[in-house]
Amino acid sequence: MRERFDEMGPEQRLEYVIENLRSLPAELVEPAIDLLLRANEIEYAVVLCKEHGMIQRAVDILVDAGDYLWAAQITKSAGSPEEAERLLRSGLEYYISMEMYGRAISAATALNLPPDQIDALYREGIAFESKSMDLSRAHAALESMMSAVAMLETDEEVKRELMDAIQEELDRERGSAEATAPPANRSQLRREDDKIDGDRFC
Repeated sequence: MRERFDEMGPEQRLEYVIENLRSLPAELVEPAIDLLLRANEIEYAVVLCKEHGMIQRAVDILVDAGDYLWAAQITKSAGSPEEAERLLRSGLEYYISMEMYGRAISAATALNLPPDQIDALYREGIAFESKSMDLSRAHAALESMMSAVAMLETDEEVKRELMDAIQEELDRERGSAEATAPPANRSQLRREDDKIDGDRFC
């Protein structure tokens, strides 16, 4: 089987590996993992590692890819909660440094950090998104955070303060953009608000 695998072209090998991911012969597992990583098929590579009990290899792949959340989940499921916590803490630092506040909040929540620390991450996320994005993207991100705050398990007064802060930022961003836009474009700004369907807060 290895000889036939080596005779395939790169695309054919990749297709074969993905289609037969859970039934690959043992002799093809290592080269298949390498092939998937070269093709940036991280998820498939991790699944293949897990299928063959290569938990540490899967974790290493995810850490290299910056996915500390999944790495921690796999580690915890494998019976190593202390290592999972270490990964979450490393992930929290990494996500904050990369200004990936949605993932930072997920890591902080999984670590059961105090509500005020999680709230601070929300506020940092609000500030980052509102200053680094145009009106439509900032509006979408802030709306997304509004929904996330509504589901946050924290004190109702704190939750209300956060939602008020987000709403103020939404109003400020809209008012600032409309005040500086030419009159002919202001109706277009309002129409663009209705088209928003995504954000970058993850």
